[in-house]
Amino acid sequence: MRFDENARLDTSGVDDLRGSGGGRGGGVGGRVAGAGGGLGIVGVIIYLLLSNFAGVDLGGMAAGGGYPSLDQVGSGQTADTSSLQQNCATGASANDSTDCRMVAVANSLDDFWATQFSSGFERPRTNFFSGGVSTGGCGAASSDSGPFYCPADSEIYIDLTFFRDLQTRFGAQGGPFSQAYVMAHEYGHHIQNLTGDLQRAGRETGPESGQVRLELQADCYAGVWAHHATTVPGESGRPLITELTQADIDAALDTASRIGDDFIQENLGSGRVDESQFSHGTSQQRERWFTTGLDTGDPRACDTFSARDLG
Repeated sequence: MRFDENARLDTSGVDDLRGSGGGRGGGVGGRVAGAGGGLGIVGVIIYLLLSNFAGVDLGGMAAGGGYPSLDQVGSGQTADTSSLQQNCATGASANDSTDCRMVAVANSLDDFWATQFSSGFERPRTNFFSGGVSTGGCGAASSDSGPFYCPADSEIYIDLTFFRDLQTRFGAQGGPFSQAYVMAHEYGHHIQNLTGDLQRAGRETGPESGQVRLELQADCYAGVWAHHATTVPGESGRPLITELTQADIDAALDTASRIGDDFIQENLGSGRVDESQFSHGTSQQRERWFTTGLDTGDPRACDTFSARDLG
C-alpha cells in the first residue's frame, strides 16, 4: 500500500487525545462504549479476555451495564492536532508513519464515501487515544475494546497500539493495509448511521442476529472502499492511494480471519465456540463479506440484512 508522496493530507478531521489526560491505566468506567452504544471491529474482546482470564464478572456488559469496580477514564481530555499537522503534511509521511497513514486512510475514505451521497454526507471525526477515552455519547472505554465507532457523536475512536495487539495477541500478519481495513470497517459503521441501517441491528446476539449482519455489512463496506481506493480522486484531483497489491488484500483478509467470533472464542476465550454469543460473524463470514465488497465495488451488494445465507 503506497500513497502519493506529493499529496497534501488533511488533519482537520482528526483529534489527537493521547497524553491529554484521556486515560489512566486503561481502566473503564461508566457505560462501556463497546456495549453502551459503540460499535467496534472486535467488540467482544473486553468480555472474553477479562471474563475468562481475569476473573471479572462482566455480566452487566452484555446488557449495556457499567463497571462500577473499575476506575473512571476520560476526565480532562483535550484534543490536539498540532503535532499531526506538523508531521503529517503529505503522503510521503503516510508511507512512513502509522499516525499519518491513518490520517491518509481517513482522507481517502472521506473522498470515496462523499461520492456515494447526493446530499447529506458528513464525514466522521477520528480520535487517536491511549489507554482509555471518554466519548461524546457512548460512555468511556479502554484500549481493550479495540477501535470503535460511536453513533451518538458520529466519531471513530482508535488506540493505535491495537495494531500491535493484532499481531502479538491475535497472531495476524499485520501491515499497512491491515490497519486500513480496521479503519474502513469503523467508517462503515458511520455509513450505516447515515443510511439508517445501524438502527436495524437490535441488541440480540447469535449467528443470524442483526448485530452480526451489521458487522458483516461494515466489513463489506470496507471492501467497497478498497475496490475504489486507487482510483477515487483526492483534493489534488489524483488518487491519494497509488498502489494496492494482492499482498495488501491478503493481509486484510488475514486480519478478518483473526477477529471472527469463532476464532476469538476458541483461541482467546474459553476454547469453546458458543454461537449464541456471536456478535460480529465468523472468520469465514468476515472474509466473505469483505471480499464481496472488494469484488463488486458496489455498496448495494452489502445488504446483509436481506441475505438468507451469510456464508
